[in-house]
Amino acid sequence: MHDNSNLSVLVIDPNPGMRGSLQNMLVQSNITKIEFAVSSGTAIRQLSKRSFDIVLCEYDLGSGQENGQDGQQLLEDLRHHKLIGLWTIFIMITSEGVYSKVVSAAELTPTDYILKPFTVDVLSQRIDRAIERRTAFLPVYQMIGQGNLREAIRSCAAAESALPRYATEFARLRAELHMSLGELNDAESVYAAILAAKPAGWAQLGLARALFEQDRVEEAEAALTKLIADNPKFMAAYDLLARCYEARGVANRAQRVLEDAVAISPHMVRRLRRLGEVALDAGDPAMAEKSFKQVVAKAKYSEFRDPEDHVNLVRALVKKGDSVQAGGVVRDLEKSLRGNPNTDVCKAVALGVMHEASGNKAGALSELTNAVKALRGSTGLSGKLRVGLVRSCLNNRLDDEASEVMLGVMNDVNGGVSTQQAIDVFVKAGRADLAEGIGARLKVQVLELMNLATEKANMGDLKGAVHTLLEALHMAPSNLPVMLALVDAILRQLGELGWDHPLGEQCRAHIETIRKLDPAHPRLADLHASYLAARRKYGLAG
Repeated sequence: MHDNSNLSVLVIDPNPGMRGSLQNMLVQSNITKIEFAVSSGTAIRQLSKRSFDIVLCEYDLGSGQENGQDGQQLLEDLRHHKLIGLWTIFIMITSEGVYSKVVSAAELTPTDYILKPFTVDVLSQRIDRAIERRTAFLPVYQMIGQGNLREAIRSCAAAESALPRYATEFARLRAELHMSLGELNDAESVYAAILAAKPAGWAQLGLARALFEQDRVEEAEAALTKLIADNPKFMAAYDLLARCYEARGVANRAQRVLEDAVAISPHMVRRLRRLGEVALDAGDPAMAEKSFKQVVAKAKYSEFRDPEDHVNLVRALVKKGDSVQAGGVVRDLEKSLRGNPNTDVCKAVALGVMHEASGNKAGALSELTNAVKALRGSTGLSGKLRVGLVRSCLNNRLDDEASEVMLGVMNDVNGGVSTQQAIDVFVKAGRADLAEGIGARLKVQVLELMNLATEKANMGDLKGAVHTLLEALHMAPSNLPVMLALVDAILRQLGELGWDHPLGEQCRAHIETIRKLDPAHPRLADLHASYLAARRKYGLAG
């Protein structure tokens, strides 16, 4: 038996009797560092403040509430928002009947399931088994935590032979690391090899993702269709299949796939939100209304509430011609999300949508102006909402406001909107003149950023220089002078401040991009040689 005295455990269970029983079992297993959460919300708040070695989570957290989360949904939220690390042991406690329903549907599986009723010996054995597994994977997890994904891949490959018990799991992790590095052919090969040995739903999904990211959409679609036919409860397959249909411009088929998924698993807020967005694009405001109403209701007590959901619900209601309900949604937004830094923007956007639909041009102009002003003090709003605001400004001849908002989107490296996509918005609106103006202003900004990066580098702020050049590259992603300057800056930072694994990977990727853009570039060989020399300096393999 392992020495468990230093392990910390979070028990998530709404039942006080079960919490007490689990505490007694843990103490008998020599685990005394125990904290408790009675709901998903309290668990999220605790995990936001500190990490635990083990999370013991009851599957049925809703306690009969219509909008309550279950343990699987909580796990997916925790992974999505990165509140638990790879090394956190997450054990789901459930009944045998529930287990049979969820085990095949879960993409993000817990470390283990324990079926009720169980004894202290069973709990102790499962914890020991999980600790043994974590010990095997910990070196790789530490490399991933350091951003050293290249070495983590090599370590996974070695562990597949050295630790045959976990060979498939190491292969899965290796494929995921290749995906995160954009090495899609390598990931595809790993998943194909796994499937050749033994069918596995997660490997079929991984292969489909690798195909999709290579723009082999029809192949991905075929693989996902088969996966769903073989395993109708593999929920993540529906999500990716919907993306395939969207990529092919078939929004109505994407909507049907998501409807099927929601019928099987009706409480996942992110999927309901996506269904609402797709339904709006497919011209089905009734389904969009239904979906966004559920999103707003289910997120009412969530730690991850988003005021943009109210805006989307207003859009659906306005398209249905229901201005009365839309007004009620705006009032609820203002009341229930007071204090959120994005509420004022979302309220103004929603009111602008309503005024536009009713033909109240003066009201629309006023609210759009309010939205642009409020946007200056907001944070984290999606690129989609901001681009929608740009379109509304263009429709109402608010040219300066449209350009201001779009420049903000284009300057946001996390906005999810490329420079070309942004300019296309103006072109499709028949405003090629504004597109040209935006392009000219971008060129000026890029030049200013390059000059600023040079100043920072000359003053010894090497990290600042790299960050500034990354901003410039986001604005001009195919600009060779920017890319060359960025590689130079990264190499200088690595040489003078020490090796940084994520930055090293960026440097390598940018050099490869330069090679694709201009294979005969006169500086290419020197840059690659400098990169390899930097790796050798720190004792890293080429």
